[in-house]
Amino acid sequence: LCVGETLAERESGLTESIVTRQLQAGLAGLDKQRMNRVALAYEPVWAIGSGRAATPEQAVSVHRVLRKLIHDQWNPEVAETLPILYGGSVTPQNIGRFVSCGEIDGALVGGACLDPASFATLANIALTTRTSLG
Repeated sequence: LCVGETLAERESGLTESIVTRQLQAGLAGLDKQRMNRVALAYEPVWAIGSGRAATPEQAVSVHRVLRKLIHDQWNPEVAETLPILYGGSVTPQNIGRFVSCGEIDGALVGGACLDPASFATLANIALTTRTSLG
């Protein structure tokens, strides 16, 4: 499930309420067993294909909101294990900054996967960064 806000919504301070509403609607009716099969991605609409990614701080802030909502409204155990990815203009140049944040479990890569060499570089940076974090 991908959730994310438009630029106008971000600039109006609505990010948290937008992604909360989207998450609640997208996961409505799922029990713990079905939740264990879910992967979640924060993908700000304004960043998709724009070459303009969220900052790691912006992404972490939203990831914390999403994980807390899963914890409070579904299940604390699921909240601990549910992968939450960042998507939105992920590149080899910025992937390390995202995956080095403990709250970001990986990346949802769009256009950067169209060039195999670029994607391989991105994947290697992500793997190396995550491995070095332990």
